[in-house]
Amino acid sequence: MRWLWIIIVCLAACQPATPTPTATATLPPLAPLTTLEIGGQVFRLDLAMPHLRTAGMRWVRVQYRYDRAHDSPDVIANVMEPFKTQGLKVLLVVVGQIEQMRASPTEYNAALATFLQGVALHNPDAIQVWNEPNIDREWPAGQISGAAYTAMLRAASAAIRAANPQVMVISAAPAPTGFFNGGCTENGCDDNVFIQQMAQAGAADLVDCVGIHYNEGILPPNATSGDPRGNSSHYSRYFPAMLDLYARTFPVKPLCFTELGYLSGEGFTPLPSAFSWAAETSVAEQAAWLAQAVQLAHASQRVRLLMIWNIDSTSYGDDPQAGYAIRRPDGSCPACIALGQG
Repeated sequence: MRWLWIIIVCLAACQPATPTPTATATLPPLAPLTTLEIGGQVFRLDLAMPHLRTAGMRWVRVQYRYDRAHDSPDVIANVMEPFKTQGLKVLLVVVGQIEQMRASPTEYNAALATFLQGVALHNPDAIQVWNEPNIDREWPAGQISGAAYTAMLRAASAAIRAANPQVMVISAAPAPTGFFNGGCTENGCDDNVFIQQMAQAGAADLVDCVGIHYNEGILPPNATSGDPRGNSSHYSRYFPAMLDLYARTFPVKPLCFTELGYLSGEGFTPLPSAFSWAAETSVAEQAAWLAQAVQLAHASQRVRLLMIWNIDSTSYGDDPQAGYAIRRPDGSCPACIALGQG
């Protein structure tokens, strides 16, 4: 998910269940204890703003694609200004151009670091360095590894911290996937392998928070089994398993969910075939599950930031972004009430 830019009557079965302990409870708590804040990806601030307030969200996620050939850090001031004017905190996700990186990653990393140093001077509240670098949609094929990404992160983190130590530095969230059969190929890595490579390369020393995505769930977030799809035991099917995997890989760092969403096609035409796995998920379930995920994240005492994917997209095509949106086609936002009461 890469672009710039919560009353409902529900049966008791749709209500968030009491959070259940996960395996992360066996890890020592972070010191100091993490304060959880929530926000979401916004496409149109005029549509999203009332829903952000109802849901108690203080953050927005803004993605920016850096063009080395043309971009100045000063463009970021205009990107952030509408959100800052509303008193919102901004998570700026900076991604680049694969073709500009391919020829000389070391030279590209230095240029990106210089850009981010300038960006940090414009006071974003957090910068996430890149997005889903474990797949060839966002990183040059044949060059994908956690170590390669950590080399970029090392340069970027040093530059951001030198310019503005108040900016939270977040590592890129890998795409959660088992597509690469528990390893890596030329075209990508499973995220468990990728984050282990990051850890071995020293990524924990470079960040304030570790990025994580979760957006393929079709069961309540306290479920640990029962997914009806193939490979039903894979960790990425379940919220507790994802949380536990990342917490154990980076036990001394908080986690930042920079994308967390549940897809529901209710109110739309049938979902595209590639997303038919979510055909039975209702809007009521989406609302209840998001609220429960926030409760579980808070109970884990390991999550610093949780960004909902997404607030208000109206795009519904081959990639049904609007099905993830908590603002539904009729303008209602059941998840807002559920999140705001959490």
